[in-house]
Amino acid sequence: MQRLRSFRPWSAGLGALLLAFGLATGVAPAPAHAQGLPDFTELVEKVGPAVVNIRTTERARQMARPGQNPEIDEDMLEFFRRFGIPIPNRPGPRGQQPAPGGGEAQPRGVGSGFILTADGFVMTNAHVVEGAEDVIVTLADKREFKAKIVGADKRSDVALVKIDASGLPFVRTGDVSRLKAGEWVIAIGSPFGLESTVTAGIVSAKSRDTGDLLPLIQTDVAINPGNSGGPLINMRGEVVGINSQIYSRSGGYMGISFAIPIDEAIRVSEQLRVGGRVIRGRIGVVIDQVTREVAEAIGLGKPTGALVRSVEAGGPADKAGVEAGDIITRVDGRTVESSRDLPRVIGAIKPGTRATLQVFRRGATRDLAVTVAEFEAEQSARATPDKGEGAKPAPVGALGLAVADLTDAQKRELKVKNGVRVESAEGVAARAGLREGDVIMTIDNVEITSARQFAAVTAKLDKSKPVTLLVKRGDAATFLILRPAR
Repeated sequence: MQRLRSFRPWSAGLGALLLAFGLATGVAPAPAHAQGLPDFTELVEKVGPAVVNIRTTERARQMARPGQNPEIDEDMLEFFRRFGIPIPNRPGPRGQQPAPGGGEAQPRGVGSGFILTADGFVMTNAHVVEGAEDVIVTLADKREFKAKIVGADKRSDVALVKIDASGLPFVRTGDVSRLKAGEWVIAIGSPFGLESTVTAGIVSAKSRDTGDLLPLIQTDVAINPGNSGGPLINMRGEVVGINSQIYSRSGGYMGISFAIPIDEAIRVSEQLRVGGRVIRGRIGVVIDQVTREVAEAIGLGKPTGALVRSVEAGGPADKAGVEAGDIITRVDGRTVESSRDLPRVIGAIKPGTRATLQVFRRGATRDLAVTVAEFEAEQSARATPDKGEGAKPAPVGALGLAVADLTDAQKRELKVKNGVRVESAEGVAARAGLREGDVIMTIDNVEITSARQFAAVTAKLDKSKPVTLLVKRGDAATFLILRPAR
């Protein structure tokens, strides 16, 4: 419950006196509705008992690296591991030395978490418990429990652990859709092992894309090593996120921190509770963003959707008829605003489900039915095929390109029906990034079928206007814009 202290005039007479003083001096009086900072004490008393400290240990099986400092603070080790900072070394004897402990359980890191249910399910970050031999959960009342890892999902950085207890205090989760930028929030956790530490700030932005699977909540709440896995709490005493990351150039807190939205985390935790892992959908495409320049050039209008750079052979998208160069704009009627949305939308679809993709191809949209498969590692791209015995290249034209027909073998290798192979690139083509071995599939949304047709299409181009090419290089396709020389 939020409590605000208000600054009000002591009396009508005094208020009039202050107003007169303000007019006489030119200093405007403070508005009567000005309010003080919120009081967080009730929130801490309400939610604090459900916040836990998490310590982990691991077996010292490996040999220590030469010069590694075995006495470095364990809380800082968690910090270095999480944010990719090199671990400080100190001079030591040559050769490898046994790691301290000789196989005994050694402290590994410290983090935070919060109790989801009265029977002992605790949520935290996956990176907090990753590689742990033992997980020790300490409650606010100082009771300690050895926890079992129910499951951890590295892609969302969510983990669920279980302690053998009942009647525990637990958190209430909030509605992330109601969260607004500028809203007060607090964090409770164990930075550097200091249990039950409270910090406060505001929501700086919602749905911040940091390259992770989930869009994150950005705040200016102070988050430090050991806060990971702790709750982000709104002014109603509800958990709205899991504190997970910071942005830093120095390795320390710099005023920007990120939390995983609690609604997404709950969906992950439910799957972890049932099956110990998270099942996500996939369709087998490699994608890229659509730039405003490309969108305008190909007639898409605005930069929306996900550009398909390559399609996995025999994968769901391939079977559905998706081609490199397509732009996926909708999935089951849901708009794909950017390339970052597609993995999230597809990942949320249960494998085996039939979905409808709307794709933009050569100036028109079409619907394709795809059966979503279960997520797995994407296949690596193959190298660009050999030159082969194609037809003789056409002479270099106004675009600075010499091209040749593709052989049937090259078409099979590249998985294309048509196109021409670039034999040389000069001038505007070279400046745009074209090079020998690239395959030109379309020019201004016109499909290219042969070197002769390529010459006919380019001969009709307005040499004063930019030209948009769909180009395939190896397994990946992208759009390139050729600009006339000025």
